[in-house]
Amino acid sequence: MSASGTFSPDILRIDARRETERIVDNIRDVVFNRLRRRGAVVGVSGGIDSSVVAYLCARALGSQRLLVLFMPEADSSPDSLRLGRQVADDLDVTAVTEDIQRVLTAARGYERRDDAIRIVAPEYNDGYKCKIVLPNLIEADRYAIFSVVVEAPDGSQRVIRLSADAYLGIVAATNFKQRVRKMVEYYYADLKHFAVAGTPNRLEYDQGFFCQERRWCR
Repeated sequence: MSASGTFSPDILRIDARRETERIVDNIRDVVFNRLRRRGAVVGVSGGIDSSVVAYLCARALGSQRLLVLFMPEADSSPDSLRLGRQVADDLDVTAVTEDIQRVLTAARGYERRDDAIRIVAPEYNDGYKCKIVLPNLIEADRYAIFSVVVEAPDGSQRVIRLSADAYLGIVAATNFKQRVRKMVEYYYADLKHFAVAGTPNRLEYDQGFFCQERRWCR
């Protein structure tokens, strides 16, 4: 495919029904024939990507052969669990909730993240909140550099541009979450002789931002 074809609106002109059946057939073949597993485990966050995977797996394997996992932690939005449960209820599948906060605390995931934030915001401590942001990519007249929004207990906020060390430290610590979730998924997969279904979207897959099997994780 040419570069112009890659970004053409034509790539959106698909037969949705036929494409769905192709994916469903492939899931069924991979799980039953290639991996020789009895079903699939899907970690559901309540977002679009994992919800679509859950529906596709249920259609391919049957609801009785699908296990849905909810894995909240200290930074999770309550909406994630609420929306995830709606998916499980609609599919009528077995769902298990595993709170991974204690694992992340034991691995010092939150502590390491906070240490990285304190590189640029020394005052950051208990009672503070934070989020990572990018400038408006359309209106910005400079390179897109990540910043951290630090909110004090009194509600006051500061927006601070992240240094390279701070940014990498936050990313490295935050990635504990994805890896712990994958570990939990594989526990249940081994327990039930199921396969783990990945839930990256196309952009994450293309950039390598996903946990793939038990041998490596990036």
